[in-house]
Amino acid sequence: MKAMLARMAKKSAVHMAFAFLVMGSWAVFANRSHPMPRPLLAGAIQGLLSACITLFLKRMVEWLTARFSGLGALVLPPLIACLVSATLLTAIHAAAGTPEILATVTLPLTVATSYAALYTYSLWSVRP
Repeated sequence: MKAMLARMAKKSAVHMAFAFLVMGSWAVFANRSHPMPRPLLAGAIQGLLSACITLFLKRMVEWLTARFSGLGALVLPPLIACLVSATLLTAIHAAAGTPEILATVTLPLTVATSYAALYTYSLWSVRP
């Protein structure tokens, strides 16, 4: 059982599905006071965006960390990841007419930025 879980944890598709379910559910909850299908549309959009961000965030942080040196390699990758994520999330939710954009994107953006900061630190701290 442990081996099966370890194999699943290494698959990008599993991480993407988890992000879709968790952050999509959050978006439905954040927009629950609005008439259907608005909350479901917000959930589907956020779920898809979170799945895509999950797939590309790790690679983006690795690529950015390798391109900067010194303190910039610690600070700039999560900052850039946060700005790119915030811009994409806000613009796409605005275009889709999501009623509660701020409430919808706050949790996914916080999770993505926290991950980017921690992962950047782990890469930065072992650099020669």
